Amino acid sequence: VLWLEEYLLKWPKTLLVVSHAREFLNVVCTDILHLHTAKLTPYKGNYDVFEKTMAERLKNAKKAAEAQDMKRKHVQSFIDRFRFNANRAALVQSRIKALERMAEVSVMEEDPEYIFRFPDPAEVINPPVIGFNDVSFNYPGGPTLFRNLNFGLDLESRAAIVGPNGIGKSTLLGLISGHLQPTQGHITRNPKVRLAVFSQHHVDGMDLALTPLASMQRAYPDVKDDLLRGHLGSFGLPQELAEKPMYQLSGGQKNRVALAKMTWTKPHILLLDEPSNHLDIDACNALIEGLATFKGGVLMVSHDQYLIEATVDELWMCEGGQVTPWRGTFADYKARLKQLARN
Repeated sequence: VLWLEEYLLKWPKTLLVVSHAREFLNVVCTDILHLHTAKLTPYKGNYDVFEKTMAERLKNAKKAAEAQDMKRKHVQSFIDRFRFNANRAALVQSRIKALERMAEVSVMEEDPEYIFRFPDPAEVINPPVIGFNDVSFNYPGGPTLFRNLNFGLDLESRAAIVGPNGIGKSTLLGLISGHLQPTQGHITRNPKVRLAVFSQHHVDGMDLALTPLASMQRAYPDVKDDLLRGHLGSFGLPQELAEKPMYQLSGGQKNRVALAKMTWTKPHILLLDEPSNHLDIDACNALIEGLATFKGGVLMVSHDQYLIEATVDELWMCEGGQVTPWRGTFADYKARLKQLARN
């Protein structure tokens, strides 16, 4: 992403970008085209400027509509009061014509509100919840990806794993979840811990002929349908979407199905591999709000700078077979990568 940002900033010609990556749009774009209700509206500035300008326009339009509505009601009240008063007939007719001439003030229709409501962990468990003790790992016949890792996770953890593609970030999530086993060392887990794992390739494991409700029923056959419907609704999947075959759903809606399915068990820790894939910016904002109220631990792999900065309080850097805390912000980390690229 950093390379692409640098490349596009030097692009000498017109560039039209479609992206859900907020910070990417902030860095690269000088103008925003907002597509809404089949209309394109241009805005000067990057995405943050567009968001503020649009919010201000919406606020002003609402005020104008409210003022117009009050004026119409006042005129209508006069008409109703003196409609049958012969002495006021001329005035009444004048007000009727004025009312007919009043233009409707249009207010931009707001997008539907997205929600992600993660259930609280079923029970509080004391640390250490997950511990790595001198853990090393390599795939059969492959090079060592990790060497002598020592760290822990608990319900207070809020971290993002950063590093270049292919360094082993998803592999690390696999070790934490137990889907992969260390080649040396050992991993301890509280016997009561519940983990929820979101894979960036979750669609590959979905039966897209099923509806979201049927998928939940297959996974949790002993749970009443109304409870499953309610849980799907907590992730922005109302009855209409819950009963639609998943092959008809958008990528973002499938993401929500996967998140709903994995969190039914009320997990203690969420392991998220690119959770914002296919989510538009409004849906990503809702994901951020949902994670902010979640009372368990969160460990994610993501290329979305805005999601990382708004969600986690520490960065784990994968480099040279080690996982080490990054002492700085994500912006500092980006600056380091840019400097390394220049050198």
